[in-house]
Amino acid sequence: MANVAVIGATTWGNALGRLLADKGIAVSIWARTEAKARKLRQEQQNRPSETAFPNYLSFTNNVNEVLHSAELVILAVPAQSLRQSVRQISDRLTAYAILMSVAKGLEADSGKRMSEVMMEEISSALHERVCVLSGPNLSQEISQGLPATSVVAARDIEVAKKVQRLLHSPNFSVSVSDDIIGVELCGALKNVIALGAGVVDGLSLGDNAKAALITLGWAEVVSLGVALGAKATTFYGLAGLGDLIATCSSRLSRNHYVGCELAKGRSLAEITASMPNIAEGIDTTVAAHSLAGKLGLEVPLVDLIYKVLFESLPPVEISTRFRNGLKPESAI
Repeated sequence: MANVAVIGATTWGNALGRLLADKGIAVSIWARTEAKARKLRQEQQNRPSETAFPNYLSFTNNVNEVLHSAELVILAVPAQSLRQSVRQISDRLTAYAILMSVAKGLEADSGKRMSEVMMEEISSALHERVCVLSGPNLSQEISQGLPATSVVAARDIEVAKKVQRLLHSPNFSVSVSDDIIGVELCGALKNVIALGAGVVDGLSLGDNAKAALITLGWAEVVSLGVALGAKATTFYGLAGLGDLIATCSSRLSRNHYVGCELAKGRSLAEITASMPNIAEGIDTTVAAHSLAGKLGLEVPLVDLIYKVLFESLPPVEISTRFRNGLKPESAI
């Protein structure tokens, strides 16, 4: 592969773009507006050259320019924007393009995974060329050159291996999986648990309480994932536990931040309005709550997080109900 298109000049999209450009791969990143593209070009010019390939990364608002001869198209847009973005590019994709989503969320209205959304909007001939990337990938750390690992998953393992070879670098190790359902659900649903972990930290309930919430919450996630067709083992690998640990503990985690701020008494609307980026767990909580209801699964911690977010349940009730209403031995 020689040309990569990144749809979405997001923090994660830009980090992946720079990672690939540093390997000598031509990358073009599409920004929503020309003003945004111009700003990013200026920042690129002002950035000290730390790579042997300083001219391999470009920014533009011209979607045709981005997609021209692209062999890998990275969808680096928020989950709730992905369908619209795929619609915008679907008739411009080449027959040999691989599409990869890096969003960690579920579509709120439908509960669908990002690969499902993509497949609904593209030619059936490209369905086997859809893949996803997920894992403990805090974009700010990767932008700083700190070591990280990730998982690329596809129904066709050969597609995953192609992307693995493209992305793999000394500081970014990539493994492959054919459990695209599990890898996607891990990336999306760990954000719901991270919201709860943030509440626990915001209430200063201690690490014991947070460990219990994460463990019991993850048991609910695994049950939901298996019911949706995922492999249970995926939830205990890098895409699952690895990402869960990073997101529930790091100060760089947006979802953990939202939970902390809720515990301090701020409203969800106020918190999200003040954030430059989107916390995917908010909309994913809606989808997870709905999916569990349709499947008849009991997910008490997911339900509590949903009620804190959308039904004005005081965050402190997570502590109260955790002690009084949940039975840990039944959830392990």
